[in-house]
Amino acid sequence: MNFVFISPQFPETYWNWCDRLRRNGVNVLGIGDTPYDNIPWQLKNVLTEYYWLPSLEDYDQVYRAVAFFSWKYGKIDWLESNNEYWLGQDARLRDDFNITTGAGAEQVAVWQSKAGMKPLYAAGNVPTARQVRVASADDAEAARAFAVQAGYPLFAKPEVGVGSGGAFKIADEAALEDFLAAEKDGSYVLEEFVTGDICSYDAIVDSNGDPLFENQEEFPPSMEEVVRLQLDVSYFSRPAVDPKLQALGRAAVKSFGLKSRFVHMEFFRLKEAKEGLGDVGDYVGLEVNVRPPGGFTPDILNFAHSTDVYQIWADMVCFDERRLPESEDQGFCVYASRRDIYAYAHSDAEVRERYGGAIRMSGRMAYALSDDLGNYFYMARFGTEAELEEFVSFVQTQA
Repeated sequence: MNFVFISPQFPETYWNWCDRLRRNGVNVLGIGDTPYDNIPWQLKNVLTEYYWLPSLEDYDQVYRAVAFFSWKYGKIDWLESNNEYWLGQDARLRDDFNITTGAGAEQVAVWQSKAGMKPLYAAGNVPTARQVRVASADDAEAARAFAVQAGYPLFAKPEVGVGSGGAFKIADEAALEDFLAAEKDGSYVLEEFVTGDICSYDAIVDSNGDPLFENQEEFPPSMEEVVRLQLDVSYFSRPAVDPKLQALGRAAVKSFGLKSRFVHMEFFRLKEAKEGLGDVGDYVGLEVNVRPPGGFTPDILNFAHSTDVYQIWADMVCFDERRLPESEDQGFCVYASRRDIYAYAHSDAEVRERYGGAIRMSGRMAYALSDDLGNYFYMARFGTEAELEEFVSFVQTQA
């Protein structure tokens, strides 16, 4: 099997995807924008060949790199980046090289569109917030009518985007008019504002869309506020998935037509009953991401479930099945970050002295991810949610 992995060097732990493929006998071919001498040694050891480009934004150059690999090694069987930013380009390359193991550009465009998601949620009977698309000045009247119907506040976000970039709350009519008058980089959607906790259903699914691995994460109420206010961030993985969330996640996998992928689906868990959406504790679809959870989150899943999601994913690619047995050792694993702009009550040495036995991973976060995820992070595993909360407080209490 020839597998082209796009940008295997970022984030830095992504060499693990390539390593597990290589363990399964796959010929792993990397294309990235980091010079070969600067990529991790672990990645160098598992790639058959690495093709450096000054920029992955230049499609013609990336196309030529894939063409070179195809000429040298034969037909390309798989092509992925597992990275939200490159999903559209991945799909275009699959179309151009007739790689049928993943979705093409037309399908991925629908999956990445927050407007395109709505009918797919509806097909799976997954409740979602009401929405209107604002693509041009011609949509202004529809947006005003929607505001009257849904009420304020509203939430605006790019129709296609990564993370919380460009998202913000619209508090009143004046703010809506400012939004409509502003120059926009691409189309937006306006949604009714939903109050709730943000959770995710994460899964590795086989070629039938059946789960080989499942996980539930808990996130801050608003990543938009985390970024705008430069707040410290923490999120965690649970030892088991709430059956109500599991049912909706599985339904969305089927209605979206997701197959042979790692998926990350975000949901609201309602804090108050909302007409048309559900009661307190019910889940509401937020958005579907057709890639693994971002940053170092795959490692959080590994620590929480005493497993190896990189291997489970590679076995899905190679054998369309899960070969790692499920462990009985399940727990909570939390990510807690700090920002360079703040001083903290407890030093790094104090954190390690008190929680060294629980910390599984720590280090600097890549600059490109630091707005969302902070500048320095700790990952720690605990048996209870109370212990987890005490750890986050100890790490993030400011001086």
